[in-house]
Parts: sequence; structure tokens; C-alpha cells
Amino acid sequence: MKVLFIDSTHARLREMLEAAGFECTYAPAKNKEELLAIFHEFDGFIIRSKFKLNKEELDQATRLKFIGRVGAGLENIDVDYAESKGIRCFNAPEGNRDAVGEHAVGMLLSLFNNLCRCNWEVRNGMWRREENRGIEIKGKTIGIIGYGNMGGAFAQRLKGFGCKVIAYDKYKFDYSDEFCEEKQLNDLFEKCDVLSLHVPQTEETMFMVNDDFLNKFKKPIYLINTARGKVVRIADLVKNLESGQVKGACLDVLEFEKTSFEDLHASELPAEFQYLIESEKVLLSPHVGGWTHESNIKLSEVTAQKIIDEFGE
Repeated sequence: MKVLFIDSTHARLREMLEAAGFECTYAPAKNKEELLAIFHEFDGFIIRSKFKLNKEELDQATRLKFIGRVGAGLENIDVDYAESKGIRCFNAPEGNRDAVGEHAVGMLLSLFNNLCRCNWEVRNGMWRREENRGIEIKGKTIGIIGYGNMGGAFAQRLKGFGCKVIAYDKYKFDYSDEFCEEKQLNDLFEKCDVLSLHVPQTEETMFMVNDDFLNKFKKPIYLINTARGKVVRIADLVKNLESGQVKGACLDVLEFEKTSFEDLHASELPAEFQYLIESEKVLLSPHVGGWTHESNIKLSEVTAQKIIDEFGE
């Protein structure tokens, strides 16, 4: 089977596929038009987020049997249309769940303890102890929306902090475990001190976190988003940061990201983005929650193994 690498990946993926008898063409330097011209030659695609594979693109891939997405989300593939054509779609959330879980904890600890500000102040000769008094995770109720690979990894890492972890997942049931307690969404609105989002980007989750949603919480919350940027409407988040309904936010993803996640739409950034970068109540990172050296390898290995299990000889 011939496999086209549309995006760059760790070499381990190609090594595993070739060892299993697949013929691989590595072409991340080609643009979309160049790739479309050769789509019909391949049985499989390996992608990350270079561009979307919708009906138009998939119709060019007349031999296609599978798409391997080296990552967790599948929002850049028209999965329904692909599956209607018999094309299997693989993703690899198992590969970066540990990285995301650790990153979410790291962001929360940094925000609670003012670590970014402290670091800058000490480097600039300031020694402000009272002004940088932190708060503890212990005793807090942390709510998770989406208890899959990422949500579960985050909950697992919170176990030693002495906090209560509750989770809501619309599509899962009976998932209470040693790390979290299964709840309904209204329970999270009632009890949360911290809310962490671990949902895919779908029509259902698009701007799910908006003004109405945030004002359903009975007490002010801290928000963590390591999922997808368009799950949170930033204008509404800023409004609630200003009002105090949201006490602070850890954002690894933003609605202003390009589809590839490689950059922001710099010419289109609104005033709300300026608020985020100036606010000490907000901690930002550039969509690197699942972007560790270890996850780079694991994502490739998980993707390759799923393809080999299904299509290997």
C-alpha cells in the first residue's frame, strides 16, 4: 500500500510503516495544489493540520483506504463523508494525553502561584512577597468536561493534590474511578472552583463556553482550555474576567488560531486579544499542551500501530 505523508511527523512513523511493508512518500514541502494532483496515487494519507480534507479533496483520492491523523482531533477531516466512502480515519489521543495532562496541571500551578510574574519581577530586581502570595489546589473542586484520554490524564495527575475532581461527559456513562466522580453538568455549575475543558471541536462544542454558560456557575471559577480554541468565545471570556465571574484563565488554545494551529490570524486579532496579553489573570501558551518531545514519538507510534493492525499484511 502506498502512503502519502502530507504533514511532517517524527521519523518513527515512517520507519514502522515501511518495516511493515508500506511504501511511503514523504511530501510535507508540497503545497495543496501539488498534493491534490497526486492524491489518486495513494492508499493512505498521514496528516496533522496542514489543510482540511473535505469532500472536494477526498473525491480526488480515488484509491484512499485510510487517513492517519497524528494527533487527537479529527475536525480537519470530513469524517462522515470519508467513512461513507469506506475510508478509515485514525487518530492518536493516546499519544499526547500525558503531555496534555501535565501541561494543564503546570498552567494551573503557575497561575495560582503567580510564577510568570514572580520570575519577571525577580529578574528585574523586585522582591515582592505579599503581592505574590499564591493559592493552593488542595481543597478546591475541579470540574472536567470531557472524560476521555485528555480529561482522564488530567484527573489522574490531580490525585495527589487533595482536591475533589468531578467530571461530565455527555457521551460516556459509569466512568467514575479513583481519580474522579461522574456528575451532571449542573453539578459542575454548582460546585466548581476550576473548570478544565477536554472536548473535541464539533458543531456542538463550537463556542460552547460563552457568556450564558459562564454565568451558570454559582461561584467565580478559574478556566483551563487545552482542548480547541473555538470551544471558548474569547469576547465572552474577557467580559467575565472583567466582571470577576472568571477569576483567571489558562489558555493553551485560542479561537484566533489558523486551521493549521501553526500561527494566529495576526491581521484579524480583536481588542479582546490585547486584553488577554496584558492581563495578569491570564496565562497563555501557543498550543503546545500535547507538544512534548516524548509525545512527538508516541503520537507517531500510536498512529502507525493502528494502521498496521488494520491494513498490515
